[in-house]
Parts: sequence; C-alpha cells; structure tokens
Amino acid sequence: MSEKKLALVTGANKGIGYEIAAGLGALGYRVGVGARDRTRREAAVEKLRAAGADAFEVPLDVTDHQSVTRAAELVEGLAGHLDALVNNAGISGELGPGWVQDPTAVDFGDLRTVVETNVIGVMRVTNAMLPLLRRSVSPRIVNVSSSVGSLTRQVDPGIEVGPVMAAYAPSKTFLNAVTVQYARQLAGTNILVNAACPGYVATDFNGFRGPRTPEQGAVTAIRLATLPDGGPTGGFFEEDGTIPW
Repeated sequence: MSEKKLALVTGANKGIGYEIAAGLGALGYRVGVGARDRTRREAAVEKLRAAGADAFEVPLDVTDHQSVTRAAELVEGLAGHLDALVNNAGISGELGPGWVQDPTAVDFGDLRTVVETNVIGVMRVTNAMLPLLRRSVSPRIVNVSSSVGSLTRQVDPGIEVGPVMAAYAPSKTFLNAVTVQYARQLAGTNILVNAACPGYVATDFNGFRGPRTPEQGAVTAIRLATLPDGGPTGGFFEEDGTIPW
C-alpha cells in the first residue's frame, strides 16, 4: 500500500483535465490519468512523466459501469486508497449554429447522452471510488462544473452567459445539485465535496475560443482538491470566489 497522496482525474488526457493532473503531479501527488482513448491516455502519461510527475494510466469510460469498476480495482491494487477525485470528464452535446441548443427542438437522445456523461457518470465514478476515499486521511471530491449551470446568472440580464444551451447548461445545474447532495450525505466525515468552474478556457471543447488558458482553468479544481481539513464543502467556486447557485 502506497503512503503517497494519490489523485484520480477523469478526462485527463487533454485540456483542463490534463492541466489538473499536471498541477497535482507538481504538488507531489501520484496521479491517475483517467481517459477512454488509449492513444491519448498513453501520450498524456508520457508527457506528465517527462515533466517529472508520477503518473499512471487509468482506462476509464464514465458511462460504462464495468469500466468504472475496473478503474476502482486498478487504483485499489496500486495504492489501496484515494486522496483526491476530480470528476472532470464531460461533453457538450450536439451544438447548432451559434452554439445554440434550442430547447424547443432538442434531440432527446443527445440530451440523455449529455446527462449520462456529465451527471450520472460523475455519480458512477464517485460511488465506485468512495471506499478508497474513505481510507484517506483528508479525502477531497471535486466536480468540474461551469458557471453556465448557475441559474442566478442565467436569469440576470446584466450578465453575459453565452448562448442558450438546453443540454449542456442544465447538465451542469444538475451536477451542482448532485454536488450539494453528496456534501450533505457526507457531512460529519472528513470528505469535502465541491464544484469548480474553470472559466471560459480555450480548448477543443469550444474551438479554442476562450480567453483563459487550460493552466488557468485548472487552478480552482487543484485548490479544491488540496483543501486543508476544515475547508468548505458543498460549495460552487471559480477563481474569483463563490458562484451563486
């Protein structure tokens, strides 16, 4: 059993997820790179190791129960515990012109796929990893959300929240609500559960349009994954502070 702090980051083969893994690796964590694509996963681990991080591959499809179960078994076999779980994997779903997802014409199959990945996938991974997290002295769970999931901001005409997104934005609102429920259920334990917004980051997720870098986008998740004991739980944060629900 390893005594080194260990983190698992889903969707860590590129973009924000990769930078979260890199940041935790730089802090001395042993980092599991969770990703579906073998080639990209291998390349990410190789790059992290070249930078000095202690990284390893975790084949992981958050929508597949058997894949998640095998991932938990792999982590248990390697370390016997898990100190930080960062649920970063997510998808936008099909986008129309101007990035609009029209709720009056939404494809329900696509909507289900988005929720399956962005919400149910997070719950599936979290529940599988909870026994390992409970073995940690200071376990942390971070769900990578988005400010577009803030209902308060969505209905404020003075705040620019981007196009109507009938699948992606509600999935993040759903994820925020789930984060709160985990925090409530785990209250009184040493497990802290929070949601992190990376901001509008330039990644292939948005055609590299965002003004923020993936490194900047990873900052909040890294901070929440390494919170000291007694830190916040059940919160929704961005780099500048708390985001309203």
